[in-house]
Amino acid sequence: MKNFIIPIIFICSLFITGCKEKSKTAPNLDSKPGYGEQVLLPPEAQSEIKIIPIAHATAVLEWKDVTIYVDPVGGAEVFKTQKQPDLILITDVHGDHFSVETLEGLNTSNAKIMVPQAVADKIPSKFTPQIDVLNNGDSKERFGITVEAIPMYNLREEAKAFHQKGRGNGYILNLDSQRLYFSGDTEDIPEMRALKKIDKAFICMNMPYTMNEENAADAVLEFKPQEVYPYHYRGRPDVSDVNKFKELVNKGNTEIRVILLDWYPHDDF
Repeated sequence: MKNFIIPIIFICSLFITGCKEKSKTAPNLDSKPGYGEQVLLPPEAQSEIKIIPIAHATAVLEWKDVTIYVDPVGGAEVFKTQKQPDLILITDVHGDHFSVETLEGLNTSNAKIMVPQAVADKIPSKFTPQIDVLNNGDSKERFGITVEAIPMYNLREEAKAFHQKGRGNGYILNLDSQRLYFSGDTEDIPEMRALKKIDKAFICMNMPYTMNEENAADAVLEFKPQEVYPYHYRGRPDVSDVNKFKELVNKGNTEIRVILLDWYPHDDF
């Protein structure tokens, strides 16, 4: 009987080991999901963070039991399949980042809304009890998330009127040990290049309003996030070449993972 027990134990150990190896396989993050599709990150990188690209600069994040809307625009209809927001972040006053109509159409009854002063000045007074005003350099904790307001502005003389320094905010979200950075509308400013310990960076690149692929890649190579998601890459009329951006980043640093999501599932943006 003992002669049979040893082979059986050996076969079982091989089966268990194989299952463990399979569990380490991460999903393919370089595929381009459709409109509102959830992107599941590998276990070692997530803390259960789900990233849902909506369009252009608009995203939904789910973390634990908290749902975060970043720059919700496009009308309440585009969020009909999403969970009710707990935290809303708005970066700037421009219509591709801020929409009173969308805010009024959403169920924001339990939400806190973090905005720069320029946006707060344009939000109807009924939202005032929900608003946290953050100026560049400020931070605020809500729902276990510390949000840091980062400057966003233009450097080129011919573009300074688009985004003046101090008016809008980029944001860093601290989710447990994860730090997520949304650039908002900016060029490759010193404040972005000086960022530290960023796990996921969402970087804009649309000319003539922000920066081109070369400038965006150069900045990313300086502050070295673990992952970078190009977003906000449609200009007028051109769309930035995110594959070119990816090549530039990977040429300079193969350890930075560039993840391409579909931020423009429709042509009507």
